[in-house]
Order: sequence, then structure tokens, then C-alpha cells
Amino acid sequence: MAPVGYIQSDLDLKLLVLYIMDRVAGPFSFLQLLDLALLCDSGVNYFPLTQAVSHLVETEHLTLEGEHYSITEKGRRNSQICQDSLPYSVRRRCDEFLVGINAQLRRDAQIRGELIPREDGTFTVHLAVGDQACTLMDLQLLVPTREQAQALIARFRKQPEQIYSQLSELLLDPSAPNK
Repeated sequence: MAPVGYIQSDLDLKLLVLYIMDRVAGPFSFLQLLDLALLCDSGVNYFPLTQAVSHLVETEHLTLEGEHYSITEKGRRNSQICQDSLPYSVRRRCDEFLVGINAQLRRDAQIRGELIPREDGTFTVHLAVGDQACTLMDLQLLVPTREQAQALIARFRKQPEQIYSQLSELLLDPSAPNK
């Protein structure tokens, strides 16, 4: 039985990976890449994708840092040269899905939370919102347990805008006593 979808060869799969990685807003894990590739074309399979990504790392089209892949200049150049080899419908689906993914990646890059152990067994939680140009908020809190520190970071990552807004309102409240 013939494979389903447009992506049917190893070369097609590598071109799809390069196309995605050239357009994604930041480093991408293998599982994120797999999910997006499956959405873009039903001809994608786990094991061939694993081999294609490994080969692209070996040939220096992609780099791997920790668990996240990034495209190199060589990969970007080859992707741009060969992108028309991918069917238009596959490219269009990729581009559509990447809009939401890139927005989330950019947002996540602006939100930072760090847990810093202290000598006395407590923890400092460092929370920040901003980008390279400016920091909107930078806050450090002392907490007694690792669990509380992790909970603060998780909550902050989910709602940094709301926390910033509520903190600003509290600090700017004219009805608060000035003692």
C-alpha cells in the first residue's frame, strides 16, 4: 500500500523539517517538531522523522542543545533554496500552524522563572518579564520550600500579565495607608 500524504521520501521529510525549523521562532524539541510535522502532512512517521533529524544534525543543518533543535545558517540557506520542492498545500498548512506556535514561543521567551537554592535550606525565586530590550518586571521572593518555589514559578509562567497588573494596582492604590 502506498504511503498517505505528500511526504513520501527521506528527502521530502528532510525538506519539511528544514522548512519548519527555518520558520519556527525559537529552539524546538523533537516532540514539538513531530507534532507539527504530523499536522502538516499525514505521510510523516516517527522513525523516519527521527532518522531525518539525526542526519540533519550530523550534516550540520540543525544543532541540538539539550533537548532542543535549532537551524543553522547552512540549514536555513538550503531550506530557502529547496522550499518550492515541498507541495504548496503542505507549506500552507505549516505556515498556518506556525502562527500560533510562534506566538507562544515568543511569549514563553519573555517570561523567566528561576529557583535558586540558598545555604540555609530556603529558596530564592527570581521572576521576570521582558525581552532583550527592556525588563517590564523583575521580582525576587524568598520561600521556605522547593515545592512552594516551583508552584510560584509555574503560576507566574501561566499569568505574568495578571500578576504584573495586580501588583501595580496594589502599589498605586491611592486608598492604601501611607504609614
